[in-house]
Amino acid sequence: MDIRNIAIIAHVDHGKTTLVDKLLQQSGAFRENQAVAERAMDSNDIERERGITILAKCTSVEWKGTRINIVDTPGHADFGGEVERILSMVDGVCLLVDAAEGPMPQTKFVTSKALALGLKPIVVLNKVDKPAAEPDRALNEVFDLFANLGATDEQLDFPHVYASGIGGWADNELDGPRKDLSALFDLIVKHVEPPKQIARQDEAFQMLATTLSADPFLGRLLTGRVEAGKLKVGDALKALSREGDRLEQFRCTKILAFRGLSQQPIDEAVAGDIVTVAGMAKATVADTLCALDVDTALPSQPIDPPTISVTFGINDSPLAGKDGTKVQSRVIRDRLMKEAEVNVAIKVEDTPGGEAFVVSGRGELQMGVLIENMRREGFELSISRPRVIFREENGERLEPIEEVIVDVDDEYSGVVIEKLTGNRKGDLVEMRPAGHGKTRIVAHVPSRGLIGYQGEFMTDTRGNGVLNRIFHSWAPYKGPITGRRQGVLISMESGISVAFGLWGLEDRGKLFIGAQEQVYVGMIIGEHSRENDLEVNPMRAKKLTNMRASGTDEAVRLTPPVRMSLEEAIAYINDDELVEVTPKIVRLRKRLLDPNERKRASRMAE
Repeated sequence: MDIRNIAIIAHVDHGKTTLVDKLLQQSGAFRENQAVAERAMDSNDIERERGITILAKCTSVEWKGTRINIVDTPGHADFGGEVERILSMVDGVCLLVDAAEGPMPQTKFVTSKALALGLKPIVVLNKVDKPAAEPDRALNEVFDLFANLGATDEQLDFPHVYASGIGGWADNELDGPRKDLSALFDLIVKHVEPPKQIARQDEAFQMLATTLSADPFLGRLLTGRVEAGKLKVGDALKALSREGDRLEQFRCTKILAFRGLSQQPIDEAVAGDIVTVAGMAKATVADTLCALDVDTALPSQPIDPPTISVTFGINDSPLAGKDGTKVQSRVIRDRLMKEAEVNVAIKVEDTPGGEAFVVSGRGELQMGVLIENMRREGFELSISRPRVIFREENGERLEPIEEVIVDVDDEYSGVVIEKLTGNRKGDLVEMRPAGHGKTRIVAHVPSRGLIGYQGEFMTDTRGNGVLNRIFHSWAPYKGPITGRRQGVLISMESGISVAFGLWGLEDRGKLFIGAQEQVYVGMIIGEHSRENDLEVNPMRAKKLTNMRASGTDEAVRLTPPVRMSLEEAIAYINDDELVEVTPKIVRLRKRLLDPNERKRASRMAE
């Protein structure tokens, strides 16, 4: 059977996973009466809740005698480590672009990786049935993007189709019949070249591992494209590291191939196909699985270095161990090391004390997803403020700069430009009208200046702005950047908060807690209206007397507290503060550096 390997890449929320749903349905991958969830490729709980793709996943469809292996890639640059590995498995890319928004930052990020590998793109102008769609403008912007990224003449001569993922149709012309996706299927078969590896079926077996997973029955599973030869169940193999060192010898116990949304066991894997192999104990991502007589490892795609780091520590607050079951540093370290093995974009380092671990990655969203997964597994953690990783070159200190693209209503463009280019040390690159009363702003801003800016941006734009960011380059250090302006309200007592006490604090600033919540000494319960921190007592009860007075017996009415999400909390804190994360709650607190202070707070909480 003919094989085509293709990756679908797009910016967040441009309809990539929805389009894959329709490709699966129209290719006959599902039975007519089969119950299939919407966005079937988003198998992770967090992916479904947030509507984003986090993990790269493979699927397979058949079209007129050709098997098309489709890889759904993440659209967010924080998960770019997944993209860089996956592109080495495919022979073409299908670039999905919203006909109204045009190419966005994550489109640019993934496309640059694909073009550098020499992959020939197919452009799908999606959502052309939207009222604000401008497919011709979007197509011209895609061409300009390719030219700016150094595409070859062959890559610039790309085919395109007009489509609606949710409508389940694609046509070569804008005014086509709009029936089904057959035009896209035919274009993939025609334009994407068959794997060159098919011609190497008679050579010794070689496969580069690109994703790692585990199965309770089969054990360790490695997925990749077979580069040469054939593999049968029971064959003896060995694993080579990136440097060519021999890691282990093992016997292949199972070969799985993608068929629709499921993986099915097959007897033989051939060069060019994407398969999953079981039986190894040590081999991991970027290692080469090969026959015993092969001595050279396959080259693996280099991964961009991390740009931020966060310290993961044990939860040492007075309320530690009340919600979670996994609280020891040893258990936290094992979990982080397991994550670093699967996710090549994450690095984990031990600190001298052994109770905290420095985790380096691509961005706040990537860290937030990792922490969210761990808290759902029963972990309790204390998280520090994200820190930018600096680089030294020729005695000069360099810092990461991000390209920020903002779409905002015209009336709010002034305040956004002022915030980005003022105390955040950004440089304005471009400002132009984006149609329908909106302005597009492009700026180069230090990563340090963007930590904690998302919430402020949503407030400044009344929730109508859209901000996208992507790593741009390294640049000389731009000097100190001021952090959060406001101080915080810190509890000076431990116990249960009282409505009367909180009511008396509302004039002092915004509160993060409500009545009848457990607090302790050093816990941050609100944001002060001024720049200094203030210690307060949220347990101050009303003085009881036997005298009645007009107006003093009215019910206390509290303003609803501000509830921060995990990412908002991590971005909000200062260097001397921590986020306490448990399976049930997210709290903010000051660092308890003094052991005597910690013991006193623990006794009072009990």
